[in-house]
Amino acid sequence: MSFTIKMARDKDEFDQIFDLNYETFVEEIPQHEQNDKKKLLDRFHAENQYIICKHDSEVIGMMAIRDIRPFSLDEKLGVIEEYLNFSFIKPCEVRLLAVKKTYRNGRVFTALTGGLIRYCLQKGHDIAFISGTTRQSKLYRHLGFQPFAHLVGKDEALFQPMYLTKRTFLTSDALQMISHVRSFLPGPVAIDKEVQTAFDQQPIWHRSEEHSNMVAAVKTKLKEMTNAKQVAILTGSGTLSNDAVAAHLAGLNSKGLILTNGEFGDRLVDHAERFQLTFDHISYDWGTSFLIEEIENKLMEGNYDWLWFVHCETSTGMLNDFKKIESLCKQYSVKLCVDAISSIGAVPLDLQHTYLATGVSGKAIGSYTGLSFVFYNSLENLSYPVPRYLDISYYEKCEGIPFSQSSNLFHALNVALDKFLDPSFIKERRSIFIQACEMFKDKGFHFVIDNQHSSPCVLTIAIPKELSSLAIGEDLYLNGFLVHYRNRYLIENNWIQIALMNANNDLKQLKSLIRVMEKLIIDQSFSISAYQ
Repeated sequence: MSFTIKMARDKDEFDQIFDLNYETFVEEIPQHEQNDKKKLLDRFHAENQYIICKHDSEVIGMMAIRDIRPFSLDEKLGVIEEYLNFSFIKPCEVRLLAVKKTYRNGRVFTALTGGLIRYCLQKGHDIAFISGTTRQSKLYRHLGFQPFAHLVGKDEALFQPMYLTKRTFLTSDALQMISHVRSFLPGPVAIDKEVQTAFDQQPIWHRSEEHSNMVAAVKTKLKEMTNAKQVAILTGSGTLSNDAVAAHLAGLNSKGLILTNGEFGDRLVDHAERFQLTFDHISYDWGTSFLIEEIENKLMEGNYDWLWFVHCETSTGMLNDFKKIESLCKQYSVKLCVDAISSIGAVPLDLQHTYLATGVSGKAIGSYTGLSFVFYNSLENLSYPVPRYLDISYYEKCEGIPFSQSSNLFHALNVALDKFLDPSFIKERRSIFIQACEMFKDKGFHFVIDNQHSSPCVLTIAIPKELSSLAIGEDLYLNGFLVHYRNRYLIENNWIQIALMNANNDLKQLKSLIRVMEKLIIDQSFSISAYQ
């Protein structure tokens, strides 16, 4: 039997919650008085968030979560803190934990507990309190709940106060298995064990010969991977590396052209404006391919020194035509600048004719966030000095180590880059992407970008306007799938993104994800086939 975990949102789900509440806490556990409607509305209903378990359209299990003090346990015990010898910051209380009798085989309760842990982690709760019925004490303890204080309630309905802490979760393999999350984020990505092991070494002095050799090894691998002659490795995110590009372009004191068709192209414009660059801007609708003829006409008449664009526009998944734009820049003697942050490691990349290109250690490369790159082949002298931290040529003068650096980040990146020594790695990634596209299409899902123009690491799915991408993303997380859904531009467009940048993303995981997505959408009374 398969079921899904989700937040309760619609009238039918709340009606079933009232029914199950009555069935459990009136008829089975005599905690409340009977009534003719055979429904029980909780006194904190307006403040509750309900996690429910559904089999098809039937609510078979539930729990209510509330984080407003005083808790019901405060009312029964007095201030909870007085019973505990440790402190906490953001508690919540879990109540109305109920599973229909025919489904009490432990699986539903375990699934609800997994959903509870994920919910608490996402909301920042560091402890959850419950009043567990004494009939299920063994099960509660098995799942990590710790008893405290004395029993509460009436003789015919006794409850044991219990708690589950974030600290307990972090030290429990069983709880982590229950609440395991499979990541389909574009970053941060899941880290391979070998990369984790490399990162966990004791840090070494950044002026040591050992660190110098490590930096040289990483730079060599990055250059071989991209055909670039040089690379500067900065400590910071991709935003920093794009700031370094903008700072360098400002030092050229020349005019450029920026192409945009998504959120990250728009951010290049913001970088340029902050550094007061002189530039023109061609803007295309999100998810729309660049018009090469229009760009060529602009280059013919504009007397531009440089052109800047995003290769993989992560906001939609669009993979812009690098080769055609590179060819135009060669033809018109324009310096090519590329944001390759989401494409390096995702697709083969040849930067030997590129003036400046940026990348990061996370995303498709599969290492820890924290290092960013600026690739280049030769740099012109600048008309005035740029800030030291953004001065690409200064990194070259200092042999790649101008300032303090984290040896841990370099060790991890060095190991992560090894998989790209095998030319089949990117091909295998592309193969999984093609198969994933077919599986989603077979279920009627619609893509924002056709797979012929999409990055093989980003699937952007348009959710029907009658539904909420935010709600579906939240419910997928409760079921153990972390997709990209909370960014402003995704919410505004009602999109969900499935990123395949994690090395452990495989077809088995994707099939499970698609099954849950399909059930969640159908559960919201909307047939996927209606928008095929």
